[in-house]
Amino acid sequence: MYQQLYQHFLTGHQGKQHFACHSHHFWPDVTRQAMLEYWDLSAAESDEKWQQVFGVKLPATQKLLAEVLGSHHPEQVVFAPNTHELVMRLLSCFDWGQPIRILTTDSEFYSFQRQASRLQESGQVELTVIPTAPFTDFEARFIAAAAAGDFDLVFCSQVFFNSGVALTDLSAFVQQLDKVTDAMIAIDGYHGFMALPVDLSAIEHRIFYLAGSYKYAQAGEGCCFMLTPAGNSYRPFYTGWFAEFGALQQERSEQVPYSDDGFRFAGATMDFSALYRLHAVLQLFKQQQITVGQIHQYVQQLQQAFLQQLTTLDQQVLTENQLLKRDLTQHGHFLTFALENAALAESLADFLKQHHILTDFRGNRLRFGFAMYQRAEQFDLSCLSSFSHRK
Repeated sequence: MYQQLYQHFLTGHQGKQHFACHSHHFWPDVTRQAMLEYWDLSAAESDEKWQQVFGVKLPATQKLLAEVLGSHHPEQVVFAPNTHELVMRLLSCFDWGQPIRILTTDSEFYSFQRQASRLQESGQVELTVIPTAPFTDFEARFIAAAAAGDFDLVFCSQVFFNSGVALTDLSAFVQQLDKVTDAMIAIDGYHGFMALPVDLSAIEHRIFYLAGSYKYAQAGEGCCFMLTPAGNSYRPFYTGWFAEFGALQQERSEQVPYSDDGFRFAGATMDFSALYRLHAVLQLFKQQQITVGQIHQYVQQLQQAFLQQLTTLDQQVLTENQLLKRDLTQHGHFLTFALENAALAESLADFLKQHHILTDFRGNRLRFGFAMYQRAEQFDLSCLSSFSHRK
């Protein structure tokens, strides 16, 4: 349906079935021209290019992101090379003279989980970790924990990276949290952004929403962003000179000044070629009138075709009982199978790769991702029968 947009990447992967799109999504062809545009601008303007970058391309990208997110405040979007930098910026808003009390889950991506765990080792963080399983009542258990504790930060994913299970209703979830806690609320939207339709208009005043271009935004590594609440007064001590944008002309006071918009959470100089790629993809979808809802519907059809094919094969390694899910109509764009152990997951991933089927695994969980550039009639999982018999 959308394959004509990805000719460069599809040509480079002929003969392969790419089910790793939740990890490294193919880029549309327009991203190549975006890279050249940034190079040509740098060659022509050198140090004068920043007026074009900050005055034109960056606000245009903020606006496109705000349209996708349903935000009324594009100026509240701030960019960084990765979400780990943004996570540290949030953590640096608190007083490190005492432990930072954090409520989170056991299914957060490493950009948060590893850093928070390391800080817990040193006594700088106190973590309360709520299991996502059983999925059926996760939100109720998490909100009850928020109500029972006194937290500085609540951090939760919109789509859990190790299962694909999504929050049933992000706005309702945040609104319920808001009723029971005054803590900062951060939502990791990386595995949901540009995959699940989202409207943050009712909650953007309350949350920090983190995502980026590497996965379903289809623009590659290097351009992550955070939508920040308008009017917030946080002063992160992990801060770069970009955070003074809008305040550079102010008279110096005893306090370090911060921008009045999302850039108060900014860092410093970064490679903006990734932002050019992101702008190109978002602009392409807008011009082609391709919505996140349309993408999601198409991917859901691919997932159903994939699962249907599994039922026709003589195999017992990937079964419905092993599929991690709650409601596949409200699920991320990858399917996760919990296998007997990590060794089996690695063995199966290697076996599939030998048959030119690309997946990935985390521990005992094998993940299959789906994307616009796939076609259900090209799925061929027949090799699984021989793996099952061999096993």
